Amino acid sequence: MKLRSLVVAIAAVSLSGCMVGPDYFRPAVDTPEAYRFEPKQAAEVADAKWWTQYGDVVLDKLIADSLANNWNVQIAAANVEAAAGILTQTRAPIFPQLGYSADSGRARYTESGDGAVAPGTVNPQSINQAGFTASWELDLWGRIRRQSEAAQANLLATEQARRGVILTLVSSVTNAYLQLRGLDEQLAVAHKTLDTYEQSLKFFELQYKYGQNSEMSVAQARSQYETAAAQIPQIEQQIVEVENALSLLAGRNPGLIVRGKTLAELTAPAVPAGLPSQLLERRPDIMQAEQQLIAANAQIGAAKALYYPSISLTGFFGGASSELSDVFNGSAKTWNFTGSVVVPIFMVVFISGQVVQAEGS
Repeated sequence: MKLRSLVVAIAAVSLSGCMVGPDYFRPAVDTPEAYRFEPKQAAEVADAKWWTQYGDVVLDKLIADSLANNWNVQIAAANVEAAAGILTQTRAPIFPQLGYSADSGRARYTESGDGAVAPGTVNPQSINQAGFTASWELDLWGRIRRQSEAAQANLLATEQARRGVILTLVSSVTNAYLQLRGLDEQLAVAHKTLDTYEQSLKFFELQYKYGQNSEMSVAQARSQYETAAAQIPQIEQQIVEVENALSLLAGRNPGLIVRGKTLAELTAPAVPAGLPSQLLERRPDIMQAEQQLIAANAQIGAAKALYYPSISLTGFFGGASSELSDVFNGSAKTWNFTGSVVVPIFMVVFISGQVVQAEGS
């Protein structure tokens, strides 16, 4: 009962201990008192799948393939999982660490000279031991909690970075698709223009043949025709380049992109006339920067906590016997409980350097 009360008291002191270092406070920003557009409505617009408002199933399929197959998105998702693992690893020391161990050996001791075993002692001897181990670092100064705070902020920053990658990817696919449809329109206009100049050239050639026009007029008409003809391969090359870019964004091999609606048929998403400045807080890059600031602020406290003593508790409970079959008998029970305090003295300069580094980051 006394041991249990002692453990509960130590746990309460550890969890309620002070945390060294500054707490994070979001900097105050001067914003208008009223907005032309309600924040709730703006939030609904921002959270919607805005690209579906174009009403083009081909564009929707391209974006879906891009989100599923793009390597940058997969790398960003893997980074989030890695950050979550780091958070779990960093937070683990705040709780007692439990394990088990087993040792078995046989040794013979000297029977003469200094250190000889007492007469009648069994020699050689077998030593067998098994039991549970426990260790716990008391986080009185908040070093582990500050490190956990920094790891959690880094996890949230990584998640915002993933959102930023997705937002950039969706925007890139949409812009490239609209550019492709625009180039298709230019190509169609270029072909019509070429047909027009071809008819004009034939007309001037007939006039020149029957003496109704000069050779210079025919040369000018041929020049216009050839100029229009030269633009078509350039537009076709641009189309191929955009198709290849879209294929890579969608995680495909470079190839033909199926067309959907024309530019005239696409319905542009409705954009609010005036979004409130509070929506800046919803931008992934800004939210990522704030979480990185929180992490850097927490690292200052973790560095300053190194100035203070480190207190650790260790314990063992199990059995020990010379016979392996007797290890778990009641008479073979053994336990120990120890505490250690480590005080930095000659590491002050090293710790101060870490504090300066944390404050500068």
